[in-house]
Amino acid sequence: MMWMTGKRTDMEMEADLRAMRRYARALSRDHVVADDVVQDAVMRAIERRDQFQPDRSRRRWLLAIVHNVFISAKRREAAETRRNLAFAQIQVDHADPDQEVRADLMQVARAFADLPDHQRAVMHLTVVEGLSYQESADLLGIAVGTVMSRLARARATLRQDRDRQPRDRLRIVGGQDE
Repeated sequence: MMWMTGKRTDMEMEADLRAMRRYARALSRDHVVADDVVQDAVMRAIERRDQFQPDRSRRRWLLAIVHNVFISAKRREAAETRRNLAFAQIQVDHADPDQEVRADLMQVARAFADLPDHQRAVMHLTVVEGLSYQESADLLGIAVGTVMSRLARARATLRQDRDRQPRDRLRIVGGQDE
């Protein structure tokens, strides 16, 4: 069996994959993320197999690819977080509510921006854009039940986030507080 370039036994290939997986788990501290990183790294290694130098360690080359895939994902994640925060701020800036409502709106906008992509997409399409479950499902290429499930999870996450936020209300000085 061929593994990258040159002949490798199945045991050597399995050992390389185990090493890649161990390293990805050490970096990500999450086995699901690690599996995604390894899958992306294997694809990148296959695509760039002509760059492998046979006189060098194949395992080091593969582990370097795992590292680069992980770092690239972290950079994308950080950029997405910055975009989400900017998006949340824009949403709040376009509203003109009083101070307390503005603070609540900012919390909701941040929580919405922090939702996983698939939940945020479904929530945006159904709640913001007003599409039906079926229209959202067709647009995303998923089942209606999946739309309903993702929307329910998104709503539950937003509700939990809101319940965790302290409810320090502004005190009205010289008047009556609710």
